[in-house]
Amino acid sequence: MEITDVKVRKLFDEGPMKAVVSLTFDGQLAMHDIKVIQTRDKMFIVMPSRKNPDDTYRDIVHPINAEFRAKLESAVLAAYDEALKAAAEAPAEEEI
Repeated sequence: MEITDVKVRKLFDEGPMKAVVSLTFDGQLAMHDIKVIQTRDKMFIVMPSRKNPDDTYRDIVHPINAEFRAKLESAVLAAYDEALKAAAEAPAEEEI
């Protein structure tokens, strides 16, 4: 299964959540709401999840092995870095 598209849907300036990302696999399957999280030490991704009645969260989808998780994380973080660069290079909107 190959990642054929990565879209950074939203960037955040404040807080530990830095972005929300969507992935497409083999041009046929989309996964939405992957979160990019920053801690003091590193950046990582969090899989889409839903809230349970007991206020815990459960992943809706997740990689089965560490190798595929690393592949997902690498693709998402690379797209996040590119989105940050593009946002920094974009002309600032003028205030009226």
